[in-house]
Amino acid sequence: MTRFPRFTLRNFLIAAHDALATALALIASFYLRFEGESFVDRVPLLLNILPYFVAFSVVVCYLFHLTTTKWRFISLPDALNILRVATVLTVALLVMDYVFVAPNVHGTPVAPNVQGAFFLGKITIILYWFLEVFFLSALRFAYRYFRYTRVRHHAKVEDASPTLLIGRAADAEILLRGIESGAVKRIWPVGLLSPSAADQGQLIRNVPVLGGIDDIEDVIGDFARRNKPIARVVMTPSAFDPEARPEAVLMRARRLGMIVSRLPSLESGETPRLTTVAVEDLLLRPSENIDYARLEGLVKNKAVIVTGGGGSIGSEICSRVATFGAARLLVIENSEPALYAVTEALAAHETSALIEGRIADIRDRERILRLMNEFKPDIVFHAAALKHVPILERDWSEGVKTNIFGSVNVADAALAAGAEAMVMISTDKAIEPVSMLGLTKRFAEMYCQALDHDLASQFGGKPRMRLISVRFGNVLASNGSVVPKFKAQIEAGGPVTVTHPEMVRYFMTIREACDLVITAAAHALAPARPDVSVYVLNMGQPVKIVDLAERMIRLSGLQPGHDIDVVFTGMRPGERLNEILFATEEPTIEIGVAGVMAAKPNEPPMLALRKWIAALEHAIARDDRATIKAVLKDAVPEFGSAMPLEQATPSGPLLQS
Repeated sequence: MTRFPRFTLRNFLIAAHDALATALALIASFYLRFEGESFVDRVPLLLNILPYFVAFSVVVCYLFHLTTTKWRFISLPDALNILRVATVLTVALLVMDYVFVAPNVHGTPVAPNVQGAFFLGKITIILYWFLEVFFLSALRFAYRYFRYTRVRHHAKVEDASPTLLIGRAADAEILLRGIESGAVKRIWPVGLLSPSAADQGQLIRNVPVLGGIDDIEDVIGDFARRNKPIARVVMTPSAFDPEARPEAVLMRARRLGMIVSRLPSLESGETPRLTTVAVEDLLLRPSENIDYARLEGLVKNKAVIVTGGGGSIGSEICSRVATFGAARLLVIENSEPALYAVTEALAAHETSALIEGRIADIRDRERILRLMNEFKPDIVFHAAALKHVPILERDWSEGVKTNIFGSVNVADAALAAGAEAMVMISTDKAIEPVSMLGLTKRFAEMYCQALDHDLASQFGGKPRMRLISVRFGNVLASNGSVVPKFKAQIEAGGPVTVTHPEMVRYFMTIREACDLVITAAAHALAPARPDVSVYVLNMGQPVKIVDLAERMIRLSGLQPGHDIDVVFTGMRPGERLNEILFATEEPTIEIGVAGVMAAKPNEPPMLALRKWIAALEHAIARDDRATIKAVLKDAVPEFGSAMPLEQATPSGPLLQS
């Protein structure tokens, strides 16, 4: 059912305007049709009808949202509503004339000299429709134009930067609307370069399409010769499509001394805002199409807990959960600076969610149980983990304590608190693991699988709580990832260090990864309750790390092997050349959701898992690494089945001409 907003003073003034417009339209149509004595004869009856008709028109305008639409943002849908209102009122006049007025006009004191079959007549009614449209529209569009010209004036007065837009017309139009509404400030577009031939020679909201992507140098030079220098370039989402050659655009613009900004994805419904162009924006395949309505349906008005909420993945999940309308959000983090940073960032979003942050370590079972029982979450996103491969190869016991025992604590606490779902962030390194990171994450996956299976068995296939794991590969710009490392090395003058010339990894953005994690959770909680508990994100095509390094060097305006060397340092403990998305004995399942697949890995029973956990606890207490490894090998027999190459790799610079 449609809910109408409450009235304000502005709404009353708009309603008064619409009532006056309707009255003027009806009187004017009578005057134009019956100018002279005939008009005077009809005035008494017209004045009798007018108050009722005007009152009816106010109701119609309200039902079609004219009364509650801000004139500043009037657009095509509002113009269509004006046409609908005029049509409804015209039909009402027709019915009134033919059914109620005409049979009772003749011989009445209010219209003694009126001749003819009908009081209004067809011509009057047709005139009324055109006049009603005009009177309802005129002041609205005049005000809209006034605001538009005022924004233009302010932009020029405030020294807005003359800007060249890059991308398709549809993207540019959204940005131009943001400028006109005041959402995007301090830039003034002077032209657009589009990769689409269909856009050439067109005007987009009075901004000309000046050519294609390859014309960037000519266009900027032409403006400079006319003493109208362009100060910055803004790349819209379509400018990052492969056919638009975004790397070439960025390098040319920077070579010409332009400030280069980008407009983030326009699909998530957020207010358009400009950000700097990051190197990682140019390194990916196109993102999956996300069903944002599905995500909102999962978390809206829910109580959500995010463990490890101060980390790269955790903080982005917090942001997305708040954006999609969670009622309450509890951020659990064991780093005080990270907790402070994420809660401050969430507060700056000005969301309606009630946000709370707590310092806690997921290893502390009693603390986690108490926090969850107090908060009563609907959904728990478990992102807390130790994830640095070489470090965990050295400190095995710490990985077991956090990634295994900590995950067990979170899963048990979520169940005890009555949560609807617990979603564990896993990794592609859990597939046929060769590292302690992958091994501990696979064990945690198995625990969640077993608990999910037991709950389904107890409740006839519809457990009161779902436990799922979501695997994905490397996330660009996350803490400890290769992209920030390469950036720092390039800024320091090199060399850029790569472990092996054949090293390959999957990459995706933090935003896309987190949105797909929530998408997987929504699928798991569908009414049909699918029989899968391990989801795998579609990571696209793998990327060679050495190619990534060379690309980043070029995007920084430098030449690999000339300005910056690429040096091979040898593979580190726990690494393998090629990450995989599914194990050899692990069937895959298409679930009909873009960007997400499901896996059916081995599922040991909970009884066996409890025994392994008890054995690990005793081995950890004695710092018995041999027993730890033996227990984990017993639990995950595929551990080490795809061991990496020998680490002895000839080191040296990669030289390119």
